Amino acid sequence: MSALFFETQNKNPHRNLALEQYIAEAYPGEAKLMLWQNIRTVVIGAGQNAWAECDTRLLMEEGGMLARRVTGGGAVYHDAGNLNFSFIMPPGVYDVERQLRVILAALRSLKLDARFTGRNDLTIEGRKFSGNAFRTGKDSCLHHGTVMVNLDVALAARYLTVDPEKHRARGVKSVPARVVNLSEIAPDVTVEAVWGAIKAAFADEYGLCDDTDQLPDVNPDTLDNPRVKQLTEKYASWDWVFGETPRFDARLKQWFDWGGVTLNVELSHGVVTRAVCYSDAMDETLPARIGEALAECPWRARALAERAQSLGGDYGRDIASWLASARL
Repeated sequence: MSALFFETQNKNPHRNLALEQYIAEAYPGEAKLMLWQNIRTVVIGAGQNAWAECDTRLLMEEGGMLARRVTGGGAVYHDAGNLNFSFIMPPGVYDVERQLRVILAALRSLKLDARFTGRNDLTIEGRKFSGNAFRTGKDSCLHHGTVMVNLDVALAARYLTVDPEKHRARGVKSVPARVVNLSEIAPDVTVEAVWGAIKAAFADEYGLCDDTDQLPDVNPDTLDNPRVKQLTEKYASWDWVFGETPRFDARLKQWFDWGGVTLNVELSHGVVTRAVCYSDAMDETLPARIGEALAECPWRARALAERAQSLGGDYGRDIASWLASARL
């Protein structure tokens, strides 16, 4: 199995997300890593409400950009002090533990003792410097994440509108208290050093394809074809980034160990005619599945709980328990 490495100096988040998808489509059989950065950007998870996660007006007034990725999880802030990595793997090669080994080995080479903790975090000295998100598919799997080297934490707090109830529910400290830049731990560490270390660690773990002359369009910065343009337009579109924000008759909200759920419903004669869900759960399919499960359900706690159980697993159990006791 050959492995390919991609890097881009492009800083536009919509094009970078387009490149991520294009690479998955163009090179389905190879293990792939892309390193990239965005400038003054908030990236929200696939299942999140843009208006609730970010002060969009302030972000755009100050020259920032908003993007929505295809993976689940929560909103993050990117700038030039942050480095992003994307492992784009065939299903048979996709292995989160092995992929994280690349990142951790790279940081160890820089004398940084990082660890993987919780549902998707990389931490150092007990503080988070990286969030990861995942999506598995039939033809391609994606694992991407961030590395805070010297990110402007003040700007992140300025643009991200984190619900304080989220931290109370999970018993954690505020965001500034629990995140850290690698440069705070090791002042000499730079984005360039981390970039080079990750590239070297990927080559050590997977090897790199020597015959790149046989592969077209291997340089993301020179890609200029209809598919890349189409995907860039998709990721920049209002419908993708913001989606529909209609008015609803009822709204329920709850936090769980695995993430938060906000449920908005339209009602007619005591029946749910439409349910739209937002969530930062790692499973990007969960919001749509909740909406489908509750459609045409009587607006009664027991009936809603029974429908929620069909989701299965921890999600179904927790959401059913919540709805069974909801005050409707």
